[in-house]
Amino acid sequence: MPDDLTNTIIAALMRFGLNDFRPHQEAIVRDALAGHDVLAVLPTGGGKSLCYQLPAVARDGLTVVVSPLIALMKDQVDAMTALDIPATFLNSSIDETTTYRRMRGLRDGRYQLLYVSPERLFMGGFLRGLRQLDVTAIAVDEAHCVCTWGHDFRPEYSRLADLRDVLPDVPVMALSASATGRARDEIRSPEPAVPSRHRRR
Repeated sequence: MPDDLTNTIIAALMRFGLNDFRPHQEAIVRDALAGHDVLAVLPTGGGKSLCYQLPAVARDGLTVVVSPLIALMKDQVDAMTALDIPATFLNSSIDETTTYRRMRGLRDGRYQLLYVSPERLFMGGFLRGLRQLDVTAIAVDEAHCVCTWGHDFRPEYSRLADLRDVLPDVPVMALSASATGRARDEIRSPEPAVPSRHRRR
């Protein structure tokens, strides 16, 4: 007989119009919902986004998704909105009025998913302001961008360990389709990247 967690996962999966998982997705989702840090390395098209979106739907609170790609953020939020899942994004593509309105919505608990660029994360007092929100999970997409030797390196990614100081008890999921063995080591290390408990391939 399915346990409560299985029932929760099945119900959340149906929100996405799906009946089953792709390889490794369920194990990653279960680790995330158990409150573990996870390093998920899945191939392009392997369904990385669902690995943090489904837990965000299945649990209370806000999941903060750090993403370096502005266009992808909008696509993801549009897809969530179409599924009636409350999500929003903050990056340089929106004006001050829109940013203020969305921040007010975040403080009021209107969203389950917040997509934010790493640059926006470290702008002003935004990082400290996360303490005022009910953040229950953090997802770092394109996590290989932490690698200082890689061509996709983003300087702000090297500061993501600061999230541990601000939200020390919040589990982190790092996701990548292209992290090599060396990149995985750097992602898992406390400095400068996000530490991790699990790895799935």
